[in-house]
Amino acid sequence: MIKVGITGQAGFMGSHLYNYLGTKENIKLVSFKRSFFENEAALKAFVSQCDVILHIAAMNRHEDQQVIYNTNVGLVTKLVAACEVTKATPKIIFSSSTQEEKDNLYGKSKRDGRKALETWASASGAQVSSLVIPNVFGPFGKPFYNSFVATFCHQIVNGDSPTINSDGEVKLIYINELAEAFYKEVISDSKQTSTTIQVTHTVSKKVSEVLNLLNHYKESYMDNGVVADLRDPFELALFNTFTSFIPKDYFPRKFVKHTDNRGAFVEIMRANTSGQSSYSTTVPGITRGNHYHTRKVERFAVISGKARIQLRKINTDEVFNFELDGTEPAYVDMPVWYTHNITNIGDTELITLFWINEPYNPEDSDTYFVEV
Repeated sequence: MIKVGITGQAGFMGSHLYNYLGTKENIKLVSFKRSFFENEAALKAFVSQCDVILHIAAMNRHEDQQVIYNTNVGLVTKLVAACEVTKATPKIIFSSSTQEEKDNLYGKSKRDGRKALETWASASGAQVSSLVIPNVFGPFGKPFYNSFVATFCHQIVNGDSPTINSDGEVKLIYINELAEAFYKEVISDSKQTSTTIQVTHTVSKKVSEVLNLLNHYKESYMDNGVVADLRDPFELALFNTFTSFIPKDYFPRKFVKHTDNRGAFVEIMRANTSGQSSYSTTVPGITRGNHYHTRKVERFAVISGKARIQLRKINTDEVFNFELDGTEPAYVDMPVWYTHNITNIGDTELITLFWINEPYNPEDSDTYFVEV
């Protein structure tokens, strides 16, 4: 069991790493709070508990570049000082950036921070690995801060029209792919004191290409309920990123019900991708689910009976409740990293149809059980 702590645990990258590592049975997570950097005792206790520390905490943007530099180098200085005082020698995996090569104070803060950690490792006999990371995108990013993808998603969902300042080619990596790269370094048995790893981008796209796809998701999915073609891994990642910005009051979505003297007809799903369809019956008072997915796109459609669907983002407290009634058939789609369930709240049998974008594979189920 490897005890891992993540500075910047509450941020975009840190929270994804925390959740991703939480799915690994050989990892025990050591909780970190932002206040630790202002509490010497708490920071010393933190470093003393960890076998590995992922140093993610950093400032990315500020109107004063010197503030960025001072903040980022200051965080490294405090981390090193806590290790020196406690004589702790955790392996530190440092989140650096391709900006290291550029002439700006953010890049310089990453470069100087890495060098400070390497100097400490050399003197203490510890290990430092620096991951030089390309542009990262993924669900729950902070608009106008983490990524242009997050900014575009936020603007499109809220009815704004994004502006492209420079339509350059951008090297991108999805946050799940980056988390896997960190995990591989966590479990690496390399004995090198200092290592610099260039994390390879997984796709290169023009800004306009990304924007066109996001506008397509708005038109096809949000406006018309049609799930896009998700066979391409990048497009699946971008779609899951986009849908994470859709407000929860978008659901439930009512189906169009066609009725005549024969009965009724309802179209449940229209998708430009393959997948698996199934249905369940649930007796009154019973709850199904209580699990989450990290990549799958899933739809719950209630066609008979009464149901309550609940969603809760992993490691948060807010629970979203949706009540659906088969007399007015409707659906709710499950966002990634949200644990979810469905309960029969009526006094008759509940019938629910399910669609998911990939067939169930017991060897790679992408299903993690956590109570809502």
